[in-house]
Amino acid sequence: MSEAPAAMRLDKWLWAARFYKTRALAVDEINLGRVRVGGQPVKPARDVRIGDVLSLRIGTVAREVAVLGLSNQRGPAPQAQALYAETPASITAREAAAEARRLAPEPAATIEQGRPTKQDRRRLADWDRWSASVDDEDPG
Repeated sequence: MSEAPAAMRLDKWLWAARFYKTRALAVDEINLGRVRVGGQPVKPARDVRIGDVLSLRIGTVAREVAVLGLSNQRGPAPQAQALYAETPASITAREAAAEARRLAPEPAATIEQGRPTKQDRRRLADWDRWSASVDDEDPG
């Protein structure tokens, strides 16, 4: 059995830790600036070491994780979760964002795919995006 390396490529680590399904997706996200190491934008080939703190955004979810281990191969989810630990600040921020999405969902998010249907447009028109309307103002 081979020993874990002292450092490994960032894109490979993100893939092994199961943040992205493929290394190509990990490379794309890193190049778009959605993954940072120590708050600095990085390239896919940057070496990750145990103790590094990564900030990453997957969709609307932002996470901050500390690297606890390195692995050359992608394993089952429990094994992948042992490679990192999410910071307590990140956990509370993620839970607060989930609660905010639950309490006030974006109306356009209910549209499954493609252009809105007539029914979708009516639903969106009923949603009052602004707190004040022009009709409420006094012309005088």
